[in-house]
Amino acid sequence: MLSDALARFPRLDLVPAATHLEHLPRLSRHLGRDIWIKRDDLTPLALGGNKARKLEYLGADALAQGAEVLVTAGAIQSNHVRQTAALAARLGLGCLA
Repeated sequence: MLSDALARFPRLDLVPAATHLEHLPRLSRHLGRDIWIKRDDLTPLALGGNKARKLEYLGADALAQGAEVLVTAGAIQSNHVRQTAALAARLGLGCLA
């Protein structure tokens, strides 16, 4: 199982175990079936987003290795860069993007 494979890696607790799901009643009625949306925008790191899940592992690995600065790259307005900078601040690390 995937959770067993991931359990061997250190992980920070940044994201609730289950992402909030929101029912969309009007769209459901329009399409004739239940439609739900996964609300990763509600995750608690830097305005939310799905990038926080991978940063739980990258941040834990950085701490385990004694890192003082997180280094990342991304395009202008990159959500990954924004969340990495927020994680670095939360962990008391520098960030270079």
